[in-house]
Amino acid sequence: MDYGYARVSAKDQSLARQLDALRELGLDDSAIFTDKASGKDFNRPSYRQLMRRLKPGDVIFVKSIDRLGRNYQEIIAEWRNITQKKGAHIVVLDMPLLDTRNDKGEITSVFITDVVLQLLSYVAQVERENIKQRQAEGIASAKARGVRFGRPKIERPGIYLKTKRAYENGAITRKEAADRLKISITTFDNWMKEDRKALLSETA
Repeated sequence: MDYGYARVSAKDQSLARQLDALRELGLDDSAIFTDKASGKDFNRPSYRQLMRRLKPGDVIFVKSIDRLGRNYQEIIAEWRNITQKKGAHIVVLDMPLLDTRNDKGEITSVFITDVVLQLLSYVAQVERENIKQRQAEGIASAKARGVRFGRPKIERPGIYLKTKRAYENGAITRKEAADRLKISITTFDNWMKEDRKALLSETA
């Protein structure tokens, strides 16, 4: 049985290019497994489903090695799991040398495949680390420019202090305080925590 596997890292990324390449091989959509998940490990829903279905002699087609994963050690381990433990084959479309159907056991071909696999796996991991570094630098740069991330902070209404005192005096409950302020109980609790921290810092 022939299978295809395609992966992108984010939900807003497109699988179209990979799917077109796999369909050109004659693969039916029912035989193509896709994930929108990080390549840092192999704990992905569709990939695990494919592994459960895989039988000796089956073939997995992927567009490129980084679509399989981006963790050097795990790619090597997973490659051996598929080809040696499960007895299946892997074909990397962008790198014809990585086609285990052509491996007849000759020491030279095994050596070449192993070297190419390790090199490409290394490159995939380095690229993942570079992407993370660029993202971290971009976030740091944006913060330095005053760009705010996450939900905008809710401003405390004018009746906050009066409501807070009523709660602290036991006149109203947390829920009643939150209702008066038209916020969630969680937000009210967070405001109270912030006030306590501010008070401690002033008295320290």
